[in-house]
Amino acid sequence: MCHSDPMNTSAVSAPLVPPISARSQKVRPFAVMDIARRVGELKAEGRDVIVANIGEPSQGAPAPVRRRAAEIMSDGTDLGYSEVAGVPELRTAIAGHYKRWYDVDIDPRRIFVTAGSSLGFSLTFLTCFDAGDRVAMARPWYTAYEAVLTALGCEVVDIECGPEERFQPTVELLEQAHAEAPLAGIVLASPANPTGTMLDAEQLREITDWAKAHGVRVISDEIYQGITYTGSRGETVVAFDDESVVVSSFSKYWAMTGWRLGWIIVPDSLVEPLIALSGNLQLCAPVPAQWAAVEGFTEESYAECDAAVAGFAKAREMVLEAIPALGWKDVAPCDGAFYIWGRLEGDVLGPYANAKEWCSALLEETGVALSPGLDFDPYAGENHVRMSLAVGPAQVRDALDRIIRFTKGLSA
Repeated sequence: MCHSDPMNTSAVSAPLVPPISARSQKVRPFAVMDIARRVGELKAEGRDVIVANIGEPSQGAPAPVRRRAAEIMSDGTDLGYSEVAGVPELRTAIAGHYKRWYDVDIDPRRIFVTAGSSLGFSLTFLTCFDAGDRVAMARPWYTAYEAVLTALGCEVVDIECGPEERFQPTVELLEQAHAEAPLAGIVLASPANPTGTMLDAEQLREITDWAKAHGVRVISDEIYQGITYTGSRGETVVAFDDESVVVSSFSKYWAMTGWRLGWIIVPDSLVEPLIALSGNLQLCAPVPAQWAAVEGFTEESYAECDAAVAGFAKAREMVLEAIPALGWKDVAPCDGAFYIWGRLEGDVLGPYANAKEWCSALLEETGVALSPGLDFDPYAGENHVRMSLAVGPAQVRDALDRIIRFTKGLSA
């Protein structure tokens, strides 16, 4: 019998570490979550913190939605799996919403209810694009677009858009990107995060006409529609292009962030592929949330949501009036959504090397949490910040007073 020598360590192999996908390692972390973690720590210490770094409306879901959520726990409503595309009553209600706001007729079979718009984007990108496809989007952008496309192996085509373009893509810029190598898709956002700028009907028609002529798929992020300050609720891309895809959500206008409920509207050609993908990746969206969300389309719910938008409008005016005192530059027009995007420089930035350090110091000294710009512009956002108005006018006024005192202290 052969016995191994316990002192012979060469006979013991080192454990093999399973690999991590190269695609996942290309995804940048969302720095705003570091701010959120520190906010939680400061709150636990009893600090008075104004959470102006995330897009979470403070008013919560409309009363009819909350009442229905309480009822369905005990009234016998079927809370098992829904159809893959969602509860039919909710999809019909969403179609009615598009008729009400945009006078557009949508067949409910083209509507898929998703576990938040985040999954909606993932399902859409999986359905529309293959690894290696080039997908264009305006920078600054919402970081999840870049992250999901990168994780799927797509090439993100950066369309740099500044104040001259109102932070939105133009046909000329898209033509330049397409000439370098053909584009497979464009991601639009109106109102946009982080800038709040919007595309009007003429701009949207120009882009969709160009896309149709070149066989390019348009993906339109419309989750902030309804939160606007221009007299228009915004334009939906499905009014201009039958082959486009809309991604939307109950999180912003309806303030249902934690309910994890969104929807996508797709062309007929994508219905069957999406049934297959969605059935495997999510089975269905949260069913109790789906049934409750039907009540989001009542007159009472619309009135509550519009009242909240009026509050965001007041907060927006406060910030725009305070811009000279804040000293922020290149502030985006903020036609909609609930964000202010601006650049720090000179005495406003003070001794800090970048906006991330500035935001960290602001939070520690004043209790005001803002988002540093690199999350939204990894190339030129180093000295930009995003302020959320979702906390409402009272807290925005308090935050402005604290930020202005902090800034004055830097140049004292």
